[in-house]
Amino acid sequence: MISRKELAKMIDHTNVKPTATTDDIKLLCNEAIKYGFKCAVINPTYVPLAVKLLKNSEVSVCSTVGFPLGVTLPEAKACEARILAESGCKELDMVINLSALKSKDYTTVKNDVKAVVDVKRSYPDLIIKVIIETGYLTDEEKIVACKLCKEAGADFVKTSTGLLVGKATVEDVRLMRKTVGDKMGVKASAGIRTLKDALAMIKAGANRIGTSTGVQIIEEIKE
Repeated sequence: MISRKELAKMIDHTNVKPTATTDDIKLLCNEAIKYGFKCAVINPTYVPLAVKLLKNSEVSVCSTVGFPLGVTLPEAKACEARILAESGCKELDMVINLSALKSKDYTTVKNDVKAVVDVKRSYPDLIIKVIIETGYLTDEEKIVACKLCKEAGADFVKTSTGLLVGKATVEDVRLMRKTVGDKMGVKASAGIRTLKDALAMIKAGANRIGTSTGVQIIEEIKE
């Protein structure tokens, strides 16, 4: 069985609800420190607060880009990414341009991701995860999306925002891992609420779990 510490380092402890309050974010960050989660994931408006609260901890600040619809301009996403990196974010979860993907405009999809990835030139340790929103995609589209993200230089592909349709599935994670290979990250997110859920995603190939119930999942492990 995986240990609490090992699993915690794979969890992005998340609150990206549009109604999240300052107190909610303070609680999220305090829990992230207590349990040793990999990241605290918050919307951009709370990045300064999270950076302050997580200073001198091992928890990274992660925020969102083009969230949750993904249909903003590449230049806007790049600008947002740069501001967030300058503000102290170590990881960014961006949303793919679903409209372009559905239109088979693959050049636009790839360039959109690359615009954010290019921010790594100034912040080489920045980790870019791309949400492909699997609930809207056919298997063929999932494969294409993953390949484009990999070609654009992203660090991870991620299943879902958790705010729109669908949730992470074992089948999708397995397909994503098969498509991107062993060296690229796969993040499973949305609907992962129990230890059983998390372990199933890890077995399928996920090496990062996005969840708002990280505390409950960790506490299921009896040590």
